[in-house]
Parts: sequence; structure tokens; C-alpha cells
Amino acid sequence: MKRIYEQNGYGPGPVADCYWDTTVARPPRGGALRGEVQAEVAVVGAGFTGLSAAIHLARDAGADVAVLEAESVGWGASGRNGGFACIGGTKASDAALTRRFGAAGMAEWHRTQVATVELVSDLLDRYGIDADAHSRGGEAVLAHRPKDFAGLRAEAAELEAAYGVQVDVIGPGELAQEGLSAPGFHGAIRFPLGFALNPLKYVLGLAQAAREAGVRIYEGSPVVGIERITTGYRLTTPDGTLIAKKLIIATNGYSSEDVPGWMAGRYLPAQSAVLVTRELSEDEIAAQGWSSDLMAYDTRNLLHYFRLMPNRRFLFGMRGGTSASAAAQGQMKVHIRADFEAMFPAWARIETQHFWSGFVCLTRNLTPYAGPIGDWPDAWAGFAYHGNGVALGTYTGKLLADIATGQGGVPALMAAPPSRFPFGGMRRALLPLAYRWYGFVDRG
Repeated sequence: MKRIYEQNGYGPGPVADCYWDTTVARPPRGGALRGEVQAEVAVVGAGFTGLSAAIHLARDAGADVAVLEAESVGWGASGRNGGFACIGGTKASDAALTRRFGAAGMAEWHRTQVATVELVSDLLDRYGIDADAHSRGGEAVLAHRPKDFAGLRAEAAELEAAYGVQVDVIGPGELAQEGLSAPGFHGAIRFPLGFALNPLKYVLGLAQAAREAGVRIYEGSPVVGIERITTGYRLTTPDGTLIAKKLIIATNGYSSEDVPGWMAGRYLPAQSAVLVTRELSEDEIAAQGWSSDLMAYDTRNLLHYFRLMPNRRFLFGMRGGTSASAAAQGQMKVHIRADFEAMFPAWARIETQHFWSGFVCLTRNLTPYAGPIGDWPDAWAGFAYHGNGVALGTYTGKLLADIATGQGGVPALMAAPPSRFPFGGMRRALLPLAYRWYGFVDRG
């Protein structure tokens, strides 16, 4: 597989100290694909998207589904993200999106966003997945500059009109009483859709539900080649071959340039890093003034995201990092720790026992995609959730299953095939320029 980051980014190093792996024992890795097997539908990738697609195909359409996973279930972003099951999925502004898709397209997208969160909740309930779901009050968006609070006030009205919910505006003087106190914040809004969860428990639960529906999951089976044949597709792994009539690619930020070749240049992985503190005492929580369990993020373009978990550990994440080398991972750890201490100074001496990183995925269009793989018949891909894959990735899997069985369409915003980034395999060189620009804007 041809990938655009250093090999370390795709190995065990970045996820070695992931907190989620201390909360649940992963089952023994399932067997790899060996010899030649057949299926009606081949799914590449055992994360939120691939497993959701497999569940909906097997359960709703009775399809014979085989999932090929290069590592183990949830090994990529699905098992190491911040656990925000919330709306999102684009990086373009609503104004830009409205120009592209019109009022009707945006209304459709807003309905889709609500449905993404509802689907995660439904799957948790339907399959009895205990994923430590909490913070049902939604999420808070915090102004990191005084001038951003005016923008949040306007955004609150827009969100209320778009989603039909009440959005609370929290003034600077009200943050402390809401348990949202930190010296760098200047007001907030509270949006009531979404909830937090343990993403590893969730993805492992999806895998169990898929297996119970008859899905075969082959772990340790990286797809090294896909070939069109008369009866569909031949997928080759180091030890076997899968022949399938239909194909779904669900590898998102861990995609490659050549499996299949159509993906080349159409996706851009970007790094996101997370740290988690030890358990905080009530006195330590009171000293900082952050007692809310809301999912939260700030108004920076290079945003920080954070939440207090039920066991009183604090999770803090951020975007950034343009190299996946071991040395760069060390530098990222220093950077995120410095930002954590600056934003939550009362916790500057609190140990952060866990640090890890992974890839989110962008497109040049700054919108997610679910649709055909070029001109290949009966072949589809879903990717590019722009850091909001818990809900949207799950929903995209359902969309792909619906497409594969002729049961439904795709929202207009997700249907446009992503155009290719410039510079091909060297396109991540665009990130340092973008990060410098966004950093300048965020400081302005």
C-alpha cells in the first residue's frame, strides 16, 4: 500500500499509550483471510463506517458480507478518537456550503446531522452496547477571544433555525456557574444535540453485533490489491483472496493511494492528538472551575476539544502535527501538554498519564463523501468526516449499505466526488502552510 505519511504513523507507536485500551480488554485478534473465499459484499476497514455498513447489509438485506481489516477492529481512528458523538463533518462554512448546495441542500444536511446522532444512540440501545455514554446535554462551543463571542451569539440563532432546538448563550460572567471556567474563554453557546462515549467500547460492540448478524471479519488482512473481474472484484491480502460481487471502501484517514487507485489524491489525513489526565479530586475540579461534563471545543480554526469524563479524568485534544515520525510524535506531546497547561492552569501540575494520536481525514472540497468509486460498477467509498466520524462515519456506513441494496440515496452535500489535491503524494506539504495561516488567524 502506498501511503503519504511516515510508516510510524501507521504502526503501533502513536497509539501505544491510548487511554481507551485501559478501559476494555480487546478480544483476541480474529483470524486472517487465508485461501480463496467468496462473499456478496466485501468491506475494507473494520471501523465505524465499515462495521455499520456490514451490520445494515447483513441485518436489513440478508447480505453475505466479509470485512477485511489490516490490523484489528477499531485499530484506526475509530478506536482512538475523543468520543464525541455529535453533529459535524465539514470544514467549509455554512455560507460557502449554502452557495454550493442551496437552501434545500442545507436543510437536507441539517436533517442528516440529526439522524447521525440518533443512529448511534439507536445502535447502542438495539445491541446493548455499554459504551459509557454520557453528557446527553450536547456540547459547548467556547469563544477563545472576546470578539468571537459576538459570532457565537449570531451562530446560536442560526443553529436554532436550522435544527429546531434551543441553543443557550452563556455570557463571560456566567461561565463559572455553568462549570465552564478557564481564563482564556470569553463566553459560550450550548448546543443540545449529541453525547459523549467510549469509542473503543462502541466499535468493539459494533463488531460483536456484526458477527452476530453473520458478518465474517478477517483481521490482520491488509488489502494489497483490488482487481475488477467478470463477477465483481478480487481483493488480495498477503495470505488469501476474497471474491465479491460488490465492494465498499471504508478506510478514511488510513486509506492508501493504490487500494484502489481512484483514492489517490482525493483524501488528506491530518493528525489529531489526545491526552488524558489521572482522576481528578473534587477539590482539584473546583480549583479550576471546570465541572461540566459537556463535550466542548473552542472557536480556533486549529481547535482544541475536551471533556470531563464520568470517572473525573479530563480528556484534552487538538489538531496539528505535519509529520508522523517518532520524533515528531514527541514534539506533539510537548505541544499539547503546553496548550493544556495554558488553558487550564489550575491543572498545570496534574499528570497526563495517556497521550496518543491518529489521523482524521479531509477532502479538498471540505465535505464528506459517500458514493461510487469512479466508474467501477457496484463499488462505493465513504470517507472524510473532518474529525467528526463517530456519528457521521456510523451513518455513512448505513448510507453505503442502502446504496448497495438500492434502498436509498445520499444527501447532496455528500454526493459530489472529491476533487484531487495538488501535489499528489506530496500533498501533506500543504498542511504546514495551512496551519501557519490558521494560527495567524486564530491569534488575530
